Amino acid sequence: MVFRVEDIAAAIKREIEAFEAPLEAVDVGTVMEVGDGIARLEGLAGAMASELVEFENGVMGIVFNLEKDNVGVIIMGDYTDIEEGDLVKATGRIVSVPVGDALVGRVVNALGQPIDGKGPIETEKFRPVERIAPNVTLRKEVDTPVQTGIKAIDSMIPIGRGQRELIIGDRQTGKTALAIDTIINQKGGDIICIYVAIGQKRASVARVIATLEEYGAMDHTIVVAATASDPAALKYLAPYAGCAMGEEFMERGEDALIVYDDLTKHAWAYREVSLLLRRPPGREAYPGDIFYLHSRLLERAAKLHPDYGGGSLTALPMIETQAADISTYIPTNVISITDGQIYLESDLFYAGIRPALNVGLSVSRVGGKAQVRAMRRVAGKLRLELAQFRELAAFAQFGSELDKATREQLERGQRITEILKQPQYVPMPLEQQVMIIYAVTNDFLDDVLVEEVRGWEDAFHRFMKDNHPQIGETIAGEKDLSEETATALQKAIEEFKTAVWAVEGEEPGHPTGDKEADTDR
Repeated sequence: MVFRVEDIAAAIKREIEAFEAPLEAVDVGTVMEVGDGIARLEGLAGAMASELVEFENGVMGIVFNLEKDNVGVIIMGDYTDIEEGDLVKATGRIVSVPVGDALVGRVVNALGQPIDGKGPIETEKFRPVERIAPNVTLRKEVDTPVQTGIKAIDSMIPIGRGQRELIIGDRQTGKTALAIDTIINQKGGDIICIYVAIGQKRASVARVIATLEEYGAMDHTIVVAATASDPAALKYLAPYAGCAMGEEFMERGEDALIVYDDLTKHAWAYREVSLLLRRPPGREAYPGDIFYLHSRLLERAAKLHPDYGGGSLTALPMIETQAADISTYIPTNVISITDGQIYLESDLFYAGIRPALNVGLSVSRVGGKAQVRAMRRVAGKLRLELAQFRELAAFAQFGSELDKATREQLERGQRITEILKQPQYVPMPLEQQVMIIYAVTNDFLDDVLVEEVRGWEDAFHRFMKDNHPQIGETIAGEKDLSEETATALQKAIEEFKTAVWAVEGEEPGHPTGDKEADTDR
């Protein structure tokens, strides 16, 4: 076969003439000024609020301010290579993140990009990070509990699916530990967890991830990390990205739990970018819409009506206070948005009462509706007795002579306080919580020395597991404490005290079971 040069040239000419370069209209602007993680652009007349723009070096930005003759952009990456006069391309896309099952078990940044070194995330579904919260007609009242595995919370400050419960306290009082315990307790359950780390040290985030992996909790958890070294734009965006991931599960009819750790640093990041873009400052230099920043985020947590899928998104935001002052701007804002707060107190923490729960200032506005019937039956008077004990304990420091009723109440309060102590990363199943709270509220520990209460509890749980497992199984299955079960539990406790604890009490350092002798000691 012979090829002639003329034929080849003619074929190439025909191809060139037939070729049509695809035309694409792109909105392009130029950088007027750049620095400190923000940029001002001119020429982007069609830019939308929260639209993604792309700089020449590939770094993305979010349209933050729409002004008369320029656009203010927050830069989500390294801005040192961006210079005045550089071209910026509008993408036409509102900020969105990947969502779906592919994210479970992964660590991502605020844009949903993997940062755990486990390869790309295979998902084709994206959701915008900003979205209007479900309206009242789509919602259902909160009536199903989220079991945290923490006795003090499940019994006195219950959290329901779809609720927003604030965890507030000074730094190093156990706020993150509460949230991690709650995530660990969902292992083997039906709740997908999302942990959003905002402005934390990378070492702290790595430690949390290692803990979740150690206890097998990463199998049902997504971690969204915007660390202290990340730009303020990513710290501002992270909680909205995590919320969008949680909403995907909620709207599929599943249950999700999201932890924002913490919204104080989120407010700082928003204040930073707002001041850099010359938004007018208000109280404590925060911009005027700081309340709306958190309200539009937390209102997206909801329990949907069964007609609309029946899923839920439960939010556990955290706020760090300074010197235990909960009356400052951001704490009062978030308290007014949420459905209750868990207040952790430094003095209790340093006194060894952990979780360091201040019962007087902590509240759940959903109340008993978010508790199973078994817990409601045994924990009814627990909160009142503990609150009265704290008041009496403060009063008793000033009085030497106390009447018998006051002494008994103080003794009972000390034992309740010991029972509610719980080590970190050891969430307790519902049935065990119900059994030990039943024991302490029905006078079965009144003759046990305070310092022996923890040992009594451990021995009691072992005894019940080995000798009467059917009682725990009944409570766990029925989620109720019927009269028959309560009678069986009472007999089991009496058997334990006479057959097991009385024998252990003969050993040095253990209670004898004689209340008068214990009091004398």
